[in-house]
Amino acid sequence: MGNKCSCREAGSDCNVSQEYKPVDQQEKVTFNNSNQSCAIPLKESERAVSFSVGSGHKTNWKMSIPCTPGSPGEEGRSKMIMMLNQTRDQIEKLTSDDRDKNLEALNGLYYMVDEAWSIPKYGRDLAYAISNVLREEGALLVILSKCACTDKDMQVAGAQLLEQVMIASNRDYLVECGVESVVQLACSREDPKLIQIGMGIIENLFKHSPNTCTRVIEYGGLHGMLYNCRSTDTITLRHCSAGLCNCAMFGGPINQERMIEQKAPEWLFPLAFNKDNSIRYYALLAICTLAANSDIQRAVVNSGTLDLVEPFVTSHDPIGFAKGDKAHAQGRSEGWLRLLISMLTCERREAQCLAAFHFAMEATIKAEQGRTEIFYVIGVIEPLRKLAASNTEIASTLAQQALTVIGEDIPHKLSYNISSWSLDEVGLWVDRNGFDEYSENFKKNKVDGHLLMTISTDELKEDIGISSRIMCRRFLRELSVLKSNSYSGDRELHEWLKNVGAEYPQYVHNLVQCGLDMRLLPYVTDEILKNDAGITNGVHRLKILLEARRISGGRVLGLEEYPRVFDSPLRKTKSTLGPKDLTDSKPQKTLDVFISYRRATGSQLASLLKVHLQLRGFTVFIDVEKLEAGKFDNNLLNSVRSEVVTAMESKCNIVPVTDNFRWPKPETLPEDMRAICFFNGVKWIHDYQEACIDKVERFLHCQENMGQLGAVASIIRSGNSSIHGGSTRKESSTGSASGES
Repeated sequence: MGNKCSCREAGSDCNVSQEYKPVDQQEKVTFNNSNQSCAIPLKESERAVSFSVGSGHKTNWKMSIPCTPGSPGEEGRSKMIMMLNQTRDQIEKLTSDDRDKNLEALNGLYYMVDEAWSIPKYGRDLAYAISNVLREEGALLVILSKCACTDKDMQVAGAQLLEQVMIASNRDYLVECGVESVVQLACSREDPKLIQIGMGIIENLFKHSPNTCTRVIEYGGLHGMLYNCRSTDTITLRHCSAGLCNCAMFGGPINQERMIEQKAPEWLFPLAFNKDNSIRYYALLAICTLAANSDIQRAVVNSGTLDLVEPFVTSHDPIGFAKGDKAHAQGRSEGWLRLLISMLTCERREAQCLAAFHFAMEATIKAEQGRTEIFYVIGVIEPLRKLAASNTEIASTLAQQALTVIGEDIPHKLSYNISSWSLDEVGLWVDRNGFDEYSENFKKNKVDGHLLMTISTDELKEDIGISSRIMCRRFLRELSVLKSNSYSGDRELHEWLKNVGAEYPQYVHNLVQCGLDMRLLPYVTDEILKNDAGITNGVHRLKILLEARRISGGRVLGLEEYPRVFDSPLRKTKSTLGPKDLTDSKPQKTLDVFISYRRATGSQLASLLKVHLQLRGFTVFIDVEKLEAGKFDNNLLNSVRSEVVTAMESKCNIVPVTDNFRWPKPETLPEDMRAICFFNGVKWIHDYQEACIDKVERFLHCQENMGQLGAVASIIRSGNSSIHGGSTRKESSTGSASGES
């Protein structure tokens, strides 16, 4: 449960929700109107000073204000009195029968609450007070009725005010009244302003409870939010990003599965690829939350969105990020932070990194607020200490940073190279992972890092004395995570296995010990992986063989026993691989589409192309570290030239996709890539994305542009500026889409 970010300013883009502790779990400040009382959050250490509001009015209201360094002075108290008096005046107008007064009141209340959220120190308490008064005086019900009316101006004004006052208690009230009509209004696609507001309302509803998330999804709220992920409006995308994060965090496992069913991980990609840091951050939090659920982890990994987490974390400083974005300036609530702890302790390295990043950021914020005790209350210190002592390089560094700011000692950090661990270091790792009762047995048997890496189930049972099969399985699980984060052995092999899957680097030591390296990978067999390298998981062996086949440009020995059962739209179906020798085989294309794009201006279009094509069954590659360039300069030209020329030489189909882009004159380009200026392409129209993708797909299924290469060469030599004549169509196995804007 929560409230809006107290850093909001009128007219700003900061629309990301801010969480606070549920009112019924806190000390309360009372705002009294007659015999009614509204609860306002108050920290335990704060004492309150009462003052009266309403001089000259029929009703006398009283409000207690925290007496803390963050409480208002005399000037602030006067401001609060004035705004609360204005609230009463606006409520009287809102409940009148005059349409113009109703509209004036809705707009007036909206600007008042928006201003309250933007006031430092006491703005949150004031906004809570106004929001609670609206509910207690019956005005919230009137606002809901205005949202459902046919008067468009009144509808928009009511919806934008409702979004501003969606504090925890008002969300409770709204859920009790029924959310179906509100969700239907929020999912309206008629008015751009209403889309912005509607996504903000759904964002707030998604952090109410798992049951509310289920109801909102059933009424089409998730579908509407995912549809708007294709928008270009920053405010709308911020609401979508934060809303999907809320749904993932507050919705529980059942609603996370519904997010998978509706392809949320795929649609999180363009959000996580956005230039706006707030949009990116909450999209990444959403995907990491989903990845922490092992039941749906594979679908999350296949979306490719997780690949964007570590580049974001390594390119941002937690302290600078917190101060540079108003959405994070006040930090998060106790309840919200509790939900983040599970990401620290899950097996996914990406989730650990982002959670550690957030706690490093949160530690700085809470230290400035004098509230570091919250980390002890929620019990995050031990998970941070364990992560800080682990060999997970990025997450470990960030966890250490958080602990330092909180004032905790940094635990001894184990080396990334497990093979070099001493007996004491092995014992330390065993103790930290809950197997301290067997620590002496490890020392007695002189188990160092090298032996730990290759220890077997039988050795654990007979030599170490772990008789419990469950305990043995848990030990091996922790060991596999440890080995996945290790750099023991061949670093090049480690990076290659990391690309196969996050859990595959656990096999580096096994492969190195049996004499395998990158040079020998093309000759590896299933028997070698199973018997010599000790890889018992058959699926893992298959994936390693498939990846080895890809880098070798042909067939790997021992792979023919695995039949191919699925092909993408651009591949022929084959029941098995042919029995040709490695030296006679031709390179096999494993991608359908390679997206080349201009990083500075084409990233959103490129990410949308990826999602649309991926949802249609294509395998798509997009480079997340593309060269940034604002114009068609020499550096960009060299990059594009290399990709285009390689595509032409490989007989790939090239499909230009342009958005407000004009090709340079052919004579200004290198001769070997001038033909691309004459290729048939697709002009991107944002409001008709499906139609554009239909056309892109038709182009990908043929080689229309490749058939024009000969004619284009003649045209370029003769100086003509357009293409004439027909084109040929051939079967295509690979396409290249170029996204520019």
